[in-house]
Amino acid sequence: MRVVKFVSLAVILLMLSALAVAQQAPAQTPTVKHVPITNTPSNSGKDMYNSYCAVCHGTDGKGKGPAASAMKAPPTDLTALAAKNGGQYPVAHVSAVIRGQAALPSHGSSDMPVWGPLFSSISQGHEAQVQQRVTNLVKYIESLQVK
Repeated sequence: MRVVKFVSLAVILLMLSALAVAQQAPAQTPTVKHVPITNTPSNSGKDMYNSYCAVCHGTDGKGKGPAASAMKAPPTDLTALAAKNGGQYPVAHVSAVIRGQAALPSHGSSDMPVWGPLFSSISQGHEAQVQQRVTNLVKYIESLQVK
């Protein structure tokens, strides 16, 4: 008789526990808020990086920015680009990625904005200013490389 009461009590407690777990609100999936691009001065790669890149890649470039958890794939650790390229910083590749001219399978559905057209829009289509933005941003990212 005691065993039946014990088993019944255990079953009731398990059912109550399962019910409590089922009642909990599901965890919210982080989302990225899309905002219009701001016109950050093109002469400062650091300022552009902080305005356009740090939200995903982090201020240190390691891919741990505040929006990183909402990405389908983690943002690239920008400090390791040279290390992953035989010690040479891949200037042309980084430029192509920023402009949206490089295929990035790790981005899945391309969470990373294609900055080339965005830079063109805030530069009123002046290609020289777009190139200056890309060049200064590429140089700043180069300065983040692990030595």
